[in-house]
Amino acid sequence: MFVTIDLFSALVDSRTGAGAALAAVAPVGADGGELYDDWDARNKASQRDLPGWVPFAEHCRRALAGTWAARGWSGADEATAALLTSLPDWPLWPDVESALPALAREHRVGVLSNVDDALLARTRVAPLVAEQDRLTSERLHAYKPAALLYRRAVEAGVQVHVPASARDTRGALEAGMRVVRVARPGHVVDPTGPAPDVVVTDLRDLPAALAGLS
Repeated sequence: MFVTIDLFSALVDSRTGAGAALAAVAPVGADGGELYDDWDARNKASQRDLPGWVPFAEHCRRALAGTWAARGWSGADEATAALLTSLPDWPLWPDVESALPALAREHRVGVLSNVDDALLARTRVAPLVAEQDRLTSERLHAYKPAALLYRRAVEAGVQVHVPASARDTRGALEAGMRVVRVARPGHVVDPTGPAPDVVVTDLRDLPAALAGLS
């Protein structure tokens, strides 16, 4: 079975990693978590609303420019460069390093994510997933939560997707994908959207969850 997992919510603790990077480049006293939340919301809105395709790094730049401008700060481009440079330091969730190799013994394991190829290659997930199984927004030329991205993933052979965030869960389900959601701190299911087939709290439970899918 070809199973994909989201990068920045399900595999990487992005708020911790990016929040630390943003706090390091912001004026003294700024809250990295609050900056991350603002930037992340702007980044997702840019991916959703911008007509046409641009690289993920450009969405990041535009979003952080908005976050910095809203606070009257200068140096947004330098902050974006520092943020993306920090990607190798963003931590994995504790279950990931052992769960992915175990899952790969029974299934083909990939990543389905809004990200550029070169950026994914610099994360701690990269050594755990084969290069050909990294289904990025750059390769699929679409962004979550657009149905087009999920349809192209299915065309690439994906049978089950494992999201954590509300928009990824809803997007995959509304596009007709089978979903096993992993619950992560800070992420909830959209109460107005469809419910996932199965929810696990630890990726090490994925093999059993997948075996239970009809």
